[in-house]
Amino acid sequence: MANNKNYLIGKAEVLTELTPPPKMKPDSSGLYSIDEVIKRLAPQIKQAVSHVNNLSDEACPRDYAVTKVTLHPSYISKGHFPKKLLREMGGRSIGSKATTVKPDRWTRKGEPEESPTTSIFVAGKRAQLEDFASEVEHYKHSTLGADDLSRIWSFEIVEPSEKIKPGTGTELEGHFEVGLQLIPGTSSDFIKTSFLQYASKLGFIVARDLAVTVSNIWFLPISGERENLVHLAKHSFVRVLRPIPRLRTYVPSVRSSGITATAELPADPPVANDVRVAILDGGLPENSILNPWVHRYIKSDPNSNDYVTGVEHGQSVTSAFLFGPLTPGMQAATPFSFVDHHRVIDSSIESDDPYELYRVLGHIEDILLSRQYEFINLSLGPSLPIDDDEIHSWTSLIDEYLADGETFMAVAVGNNGDASSEFQLNRVQVPSDSVNAIAVGSACSTRDTWGRASYSAVGPGRAPGRVKPDILAFGGSHNEYFHVFDNSGNTDVIPVQGTSFASPYLLRKASGIRALMGHSVSAMAIKALLINAAQAKNYAETEVGWGKVPDNIESLVESPEGVARILYQGELLPGKYLKVPLPMPDTGIIGKVNIRATCCFSTQVDPQDSSMYTKAGVEISWCPKEGKSKESFFKQQKRATEAELRRDAAKWETALHANLNKTGRGLYKPYFELHYMARDGGGTISGTKAPTIKYAFVITLNAPKHKDIFNDILKAYNNVLTEIKPRVTIPQQIRV
Repeated sequence: MANNKNYLIGKAEVLTELTPPPKMKPDSSGLYSIDEVIKRLAPQIKQAVSHVNNLSDEACPRDYAVTKVTLHPSYISKGHFPKKLLREMGGRSIGSKATTVKPDRWTRKGEPEESPTTSIFVAGKRAQLEDFASEVEHYKHSTLGADDLSRIWSFEIVEPSEKIKPGTGTELEGHFEVGLQLIPGTSSDFIKTSFLQYASKLGFIVARDLAVTVSNIWFLPISGERENLVHLAKHSFVRVLRPIPRLRTYVPSVRSSGITATAELPADPPVANDVRVAILDGGLPENSILNPWVHRYIKSDPNSNDYVTGVEHGQSVTSAFLFGPLTPGMQAATPFSFVDHHRVIDSSIESDDPYELYRVLGHIEDILLSRQYEFINLSLGPSLPIDDDEIHSWTSLIDEYLADGETFMAVAVGNNGDASSEFQLNRVQVPSDSVNAIAVGSACSTRDTWGRASYSAVGPGRAPGRVKPDILAFGGSHNEYFHVFDNSGNTDVIPVQGTSFASPYLLRKASGIRALMGHSVSAMAIKALLINAAQAKNYAETEVGWGKVPDNIESLVESPEGVARILYQGELLPGKYLKVPLPMPDTGIIGKVNIRATCCFSTQVDPQDSSMYTKAGVEISWCPKEGKSKESFFKQQKRATEAELRRDAAKWETALHANLNKTGRGLYKPYFELHYMARDGGGTISGTKAPTIKYAFVITLNAPKHKDIFNDILKAYNNVLTEIKPRVTIPQQIRV
């Protein structure tokens, strides 16, 4: 490659600085008088008390019951979380979920509309709840907690029917998963013991040894009669009951053909030997032609045999990662790295083991817990479209382990895109709704005429995390197959298609950036670079997410003529405002410029709070001219109501991406401002208790008339910014 190529402008985080917070106008709005609030809520609270008092003591361990408090849509920000009221009623928030209500009045202009809000699950002793029902009738404006009470829209019990999910109809009959809410910060063994006894009395068998705890949700598999679920759901701390889904269909789509095609193995060793990659899949054949590039092959359960179809799938997925799509008759592309293959699926799946899903998750947890890998691919999971109300154990566990931002994990979204849209069976499947992983869908072609492959699952994801899939990569179609090496031990190739292959192909690109650019580019920065380079054309976000990632690796790390790609990476401090200046040439930018900006960050999660899942959010403002008014850039409005922001969850999304056209003369010391907001259990948290979070910010300036914008920026900041160049020469055969 010629030496005059430009790549990434790095160290831009050195330009950033903390700035004072803006002056905030205190919220003094009040929609209701205290008498109006009591008139509406007091009867509701009495009715809830009557209901929980009628529950059996077995369903209310140590006299605890769970009720549901729904916030008024005008008061759903973390600052309005009713902490004082909960304390006065002797209750603890143990979770939440999103809902919608149409209030009789609101703080906005115009007639109230159906609006998003939050229902909070509150655990408290029945005796204290009964006392609160008597006291609330005497509340005055000055009563402690009265301001919180005025922000409550309704107070109800949690109906057992709300807790039971129907499933997709493909599950094994009589086997279910229960999510049990625990009380955070305390020993909840009494809740577990109570539930186990209650379930046993109803004839359910609990596989306690396979239970998974994430935050304060206890997931465990059970078996029993479906008609008894409604009785089991009466236990106060049951959050969700659903059929245990099967694993996704584990057979690649292969075209039958009497013609044998082959491809030539690459002659060169991997580009880098210091990139740690893991494929979690169905294993490899003993005589795999991929063995020279497989550093380690680990069987999670060495006492089990291979699952035949799993081995075929594992071979294909690993081939897709190592070489990308093969061209029959041509030499395969050089791998960017070696790979470890973990067999997490084995022959036990053949016995229709209803708990195989839990055993596989245990294998995955062990691998994540080891912290061995920077890059991981997962092309399997439950055959279950995501649910807006509830977080699945697979998703929450993976998000928990990825919260430190050190690991890039690609997850296939599933091949159910042709399923019913009416019943949302075509939505992305668990665990691709993870906010800390990157969900990969399939593009049908490598050509400019690409679109979403019809089988590739669609969005939207759950809020926050509405943009799912995150991105597309080529995964094959009937018109253009994805070719991989088969498991014959020869150089024979087979045509396949599926998100199972798009995901490792995307991971190949991600690990390729690390192999080429070295460890100066973080895992979070790689995610941001991929999203920043993605092209959506005119497709809907639900179809393609942020768009399709280029097949050419150079377009991810190179700044061609008239383009400057700038990288900021580091940590954000809770509650602080970080000014992120956009570096400019000394003479400004000539002509028009397109500004593409992408911000990615990692976050801890609250799986019990499906509507407030992420513990971190980043609000970003944009100022094109220093000293002038700020303008809109991302899908965030400075003065938008929390309900408006909730519709696209932009404040709490872990990936933000947008572009804007400006003229060079319309920019003067332009900057972005990043404000990291922290919450815990949906409420406020002290900045001293909230963790720092890793972030990456990528800005691509495309100024066609300013041919040398890249070097002009480096000259203007020659003592600060540096160019991140490939540490190796990029050979022709690894460009894809």
